[in-house]
Amino acid sequence: MKAGVLALQGDFREHAAAFALAGATPIEVRTPTDLADVDCLAIPGGESTTIGLLARSAGLVAPIRDRAAAGMPILGTCAGMIVLAREVEGGAPLLGLLDATIRRNAYGRQNESFEADVAVRGIEEPVRAVFIRAPIVERVGPGVAVLAEHGGRPVVIEQGNLVAAAFHPELVGEARLHAYVLGKV
Repeated sequence: MKAGVLALQGDFREHAAAFALAGATPIEVRTPTDLADVDCLAIPGGESTTIGLLARSAGLVAPIRDRAAAGMPILGTCAGMIVLAREVEGGAPLLGLLDATIRRNAYGRQNESFEADVAVRGIEEPVRAVFIRAPIVERVGPGVAVLAEHGGRPVVIEQGNLVAAAFHPELVGEARLHAYVLGKV
């Protein structure tokens, strides 16, 4: 199975490694042609505004929306969650696919980053989560399931073929969310 990683900015190499650990062949996606050749996609953490600018200039926004509408599974982590969201406090939405309102950088500054074990519905053991300037889920729509919470707030949400996490599992070699998304292919 070919697992795409949006490789425009951010920690795309770590996502590729996580997909490889989960048994897929990772493909770095930089063009619509690259996107057409994958079975699923991860949108990495990084800087959501920069990811948006680069995705627009690469002509990837409409093709990603089209593939998502056709059922391609997508995992967004941290900035990837922001990129997927329909509403973004403190920023403009890019893909507008996930019926949620996300507030950028809501967990604080870089020096307030932390790690935690998070119980995720559908995954047996807790997932190691790295929160770095992480977004907060302010609202989820009626079709969005909350798969995990931390501190009373949703941190993993799912809407059909879309899964978004406010944290980075890939930074600590955690591949179970990636395997979960591969299971949707």
